[in-house]
Amino acid sequence: MHLKPTDLLGLYIHIPWCPTRCIYCDFNTYIDGDLDLKSGYQAALMREIRETGAALKRPRLDTIFFGGGTPTTLSAEQLVKFIDVVKSSFDLQPNAEITTEANPGTLSLEYLQTLRQGGVNRLSMGVQSFSDYELKFLSRLHNSREARKAVENARSAGFDNLNLDLIFNLPQQSLDQWQFNLDEALKLEPDHLSIYSLIIEPGTPLYRQVVQGNVPQPDDDVAADMYAATMDTLGQAGYAHYEISNWAKTDGELTWQSPELASAHNLIYWRNQPYLGLGAGAYGTVNGQRWANVKRPQSYIGRVDTGAGLGLARDEETVETISPEIAMTEHMMLGLRLVREGVSAQEFEARFGVALETRYPQAVAYGLDRGLTEWIDSPTGPRLRLTPSGRFVANQVVVQFMD
Repeated sequence: MHLKPTDLLGLYIHIPWCPTRCIYCDFNTYIDGDLDLKSGYQAALMREIRETGAALKRPRLDTIFFGGGTPTTLSAEQLVKFIDVVKSSFDLQPNAEITTEANPGTLSLEYLQTLRQGGVNRLSMGVQSFSDYELKFLSRLHNSREARKAVENARSAGFDNLNLDLIFNLPQQSLDQWQFNLDEALKLEPDHLSIYSLIIEPGTPLYRQVVQGNVPQPDDDVAADMYAATMDTLGQAGYAHYEISNWAKTDGELTWQSPELASAHNLIYWRNQPYLGLGAGAYGTVNGQRWANVKRPQSYIGRVDTGAGLGLARDEETVETISPEIAMTEHMMLGLRLVREGVSAQEFEARFGVALETRYPQAVAYGLDRGLTEWIDSPTGPRLRLTPSGRFVANQVVVQFMD
C-alpha cells in the first residue's frame, strides 16, 4: 500500500480525553483533568502533524476525522487550530470531509458555530440511546433531552451532514425498547446513522459485571431480531444500508454504489486504502507498513519530543509489513462489509495480479452456495457482496478468506 499521488488519503487524529469512562468502552481514553498534560499533548500532536506532512512531502489529503475519547473535551478553537495545522502540512482537498466525534451534552450553539466556521463539515454524535435509563446504565453523562437539543444546535450552526451513533442489544433491552430508540432517532432526521450491537469487551467495567453475574450476557437471538428491525425501519424511512453497521439518507433510486452521504473517511478504511493515524495509540497504514503510536499520553509526548519524520511516535512492537497475502485477505474482509458495493473483481485483479475467484475459489463458493453472497453487475464489471441474509453472519463469511 505505497502512497501514490492519486491515492485517496485519510487522516485520523486521536483526542484521548473523556469526562468519564463509559461502562462498555475499551478505547485508549483517559479521564479529562490535567491541564498541563493536555497542553503538552496538543503541542506534541501539532508537531506530529507537521513532521508527518513534511516526511510525505505534503501529500493530498481527502478526509480528517477527530476521534477519541471525546474530541469535544477540547475547545472549538483548539480543534480548529488543528485543522489549520493540517492545512499547512498537507494538500487538503477543497471538498475534504472533516468530521469530529462529539458528546451531545457539551454542544452549545456557540461551540458548534465555531466548529462549522472553522472547517468541520460533518458531526458524529455519540447519542447511543434515547432512554435516560439506558444512558445511565451506559455511564453516559448526557440525557435524551440534551441529545435532542444538540441536534437542534447542530442544524442551527449549519451542519448538514450529521451522524448519530446508537447501540442495541443492551442487557435486558427488549425489541420494543430498541424500536423506540430507532423511532426517536428518525424524528431528528439525521443524515447518517451508525448502529452497533453491544460487545462485551474484556477489561471493561461491563465485562467485570457480566463475569460476576451482576449483569446478564446479551442474547444473540434478540440481537438478530433487533438488527432485522433496524434494516426494515431504516429502509422504509429512506436510508441506504451501505455498510454492516452504517446507513445514510438517500434520495431516489438506490444503486449498487455507496450513497453520497456515506462516511468518506470510513470508506477509505473499508476500501483498504491508505490512512494516517496521529495521536496516542492511533493506527495508520501507509507505504506498505502498519503501526500504532504508543498509547499513554505522557509516553507519546516524550516520543514526539525526541523523534522526527514519519512514525516518530510509533510503538515499534506494533510495526507490521503488509505482505500481498495479508493485503488480499484484508481487502476481502473489509470490502465485504460494504453491503452495497462489495468487492470489485476487476479492481482486485488489477491490484493484486490474480483473479479473485482464482485466489479464493473455496471462500467464494462457500458464500454463493449458501446464499450468503452474490455477484452483481456494475459498470466496472462483477462485484461480490453479501446478501441480506449474509449480513447477519458476515463474520462467518469473511473468515473463509483467512487462509
